[in-house]
Amino acid sequence: MTALLVTGQPLQRAGAWAVTVLADREDPNRVSEADLDAVSSVLVADVVAAATAAKDTSRYDWWKVLFALYPNSKATHSKRTSDPLVLRPDIENLFAPDSPAAGPARPCTFCGTGATVVWAKSNLPLFDTSKALNALPPGVAGWPVCRGCRIAMWALPYGAWVTAGSATVLSCENDQAEWEFARRNVRRARRVMQAGFTGMTATARPELVALTALRDAAGGLCATTLWTFKNDNQEPWLRVTRTRRAVPAFLATVDGNAPLRRGWHLLRRALTRYDAQGRITAGGASEAARLLFEAEDGRSRPLLGQLHRLLADAGGSWSLRDREALARLAFTYAEEVFGMETDLEPVATLIADWIARGSSPRGRLAEYRKAALSDYQLGGLLVQAYTRLQLDGNATPLAGPELWKPLIQRRPRAWEQRMLLFAQVSVLLQQRGVAVSEKAADPKQEREIDALTDQPALAVDGEDEDDGYHDYEMGQA
Repeated sequence: MTALLVTGQPLQRAGAWAVTVLADREDPNRVSEADLDAVSSVLVADVVAAATAAKDTSRYDWWKVLFALYPNSKATHSKRTSDPLVLRPDIENLFAPDSPAAGPARPCTFCGTGATVVWAKSNLPLFDTSKALNALPPGVAGWPVCRGCRIAMWALPYGAWVTAGSATVLSCENDQAEWEFARRNVRRARRVMQAGFTGMTATARPELVALTALRDAAGGLCATTLWTFKNDNQEPWLRVTRTRRAVPAFLATVDGNAPLRRGWHLLRRALTRYDAQGRITAGGASEAARLLFEAEDGRSRPLLGQLHRLLADAGGSWSLRDREALARLAFTYAEEVFGMETDLEPVATLIADWIARGSSPRGRLAEYRKAALSDYQLGGLLVQAYTRLQLDGNATPLAGPELWKPLIQRRPRAWEQRMLLFAQVSVLLQQRGVAVSEKAADPKQEREIDALTDQPALAVDGEDEDDGYHDYEMGQA
């Protein structure tokens, strides 16, 4: 019988992959009872060391991670002993093999394997809170959990992207990507134990780690879900974000195309934030990766929206090549990920002609910026532009109302169409010499972007992607 099963439950699944990595295996089916013994020894040693560490040591940071996941366990309770020799037997008992004399075996809550050990919410993340009445039936002491799943549920923080107050786990359609995500996080967990969170200089977020794992797995189309949670005593929370199945294919397209790589690096650069001392406080690579994940509650920044903000910013300083790269990135994302087939050139030409031929192109451009994302206001502007160009005796055929419909009707993807339209209009204007931005392009920045264009899209800002990760605290969803 297999010693460890991977189930569809996200937390158990992440823990099972962590056990697989800790056991130096590439497939959970190859994890043996001897491997479980070895991994449980690692867990016991690390838990005991963290639970008895002094508060001013780096090892205590791992206790903060454990407290965020298992706040009522023997390892994290405020009345726990500070003597490692006294605490160790209690922790060892968490992962001990099932005893045949313990009573009848019941199906494990996670994998269905026979289990004689039952666990309550103190050892299981997100299983009720201290505010909730016990959801178990009367007379039932807990949920049956087999040894493999007990170890997996406590190996969870090794395979998750953790902070001092939350954890993020990955589930997706590609097993290799899940293994790779766990492998990177196991390495990071060791660094947290050694140096603490304050000793880690870094820039990567879990979204970037997940996308890098997907890239390295080279699995083609693959939907990905990140589950970020805090198992707080009073107010636990869970935030779920997802990528669409075509995102890995989109990233592969970007990596294989120089103008698209340029657009991606421009996006990364624009999203990078620094403190007063010049240190990175928000890594552009991570912030760009985050744009590819859509929150389940709808509270997330979309990639196309961010690209629109960059292109519509009057204070920007994009050269024509950079503006074309950003616009091409937007169109490629719409085509690859949303399956949008667009031919916006006739309508974009209509608007660009109207702006360029006005007595004040800057005023008309400002008017278009204001109307660009509103179906009603854009419709009015198109009528105005069409009528004005007709009265001026335009020599070429004009895009009429039939071509406006996808942009001004309330239909799926109309909002995205309007953003793409603005991108194309801004490129046409700059090609004609109309000033779209107030500032000229910075030659130094141009040279820096030229140097970055040969780098892959997911490279971490100035660091090896495996050598450091920026700590952040996710707020309640």
